[in-house]
Amino acid sequence: MSTASVPFRPGTVLADMLPASRTRDVALVAGGAALMGLAAQLSVKVPGLVVPITGQTFAALLVGTALGARRGFLSLALYTLVGMAGVPWFAGGTAGAGGATFGYVLGMLLASTVVGALARRGADRSVLRTAGAMVVGSAIVYAVGVPYLALATGMSASAAVAAGMTPFLIGDALKAALAMGLLPAAWKLVGRRG
Repeated sequence: MSTASVPFRPGTVLADMLPASRTRDVALVAGGAALMGLAAQLSVKVPGLVVPITGQTFAALLVGTALGARRGFLSLALYTLVGMAGVPWFAGGTAGAGGATFGYVLGMLLASTVVGALARRGADRSVLRTAGAMVVGSAIVYAVGVPYLALATGMSASAAVAAGMTPFLIGDALKAALAMGLLPAAWKLVGRRG
């Protein structure tokens, strides 16, 4: 399953396979935000860690890859703004800005946009390309979330890495593996129907 059977159409993401309309785009953006809200509720608080284990990173990268950069950004921006406004759909049913883990939300917004741009260049069409896109997206989440965690809690940089990144690397690898199978398979399925 190294490449999907769909001919490479530059600039196309999975969401573009649906009939184009403003209603479609609004529904996809709202659906992406809702998926993020649901994934945030899959939250496990590990004793000794400030950052909970959630399904958010996987959802953010999936939303960006499937919807593309613009709609992915808008989905995560909607999720972020609504959560900041008080809807309790951040990890563990929290809301508002400024918490120690809010940097991860901002990182996911940026990561969703970047992996969406990569998907428009075909990064979701093969196992290896998808793996690369997921690694880049996860690195962006950590690049924003870990320094924010350090600043918000007063941790040193090494303590923030130990508390906010290292314990999550195996889980992120598993999520990337899931995406590596899911996204190219989705393109293959679309190719059979087309």
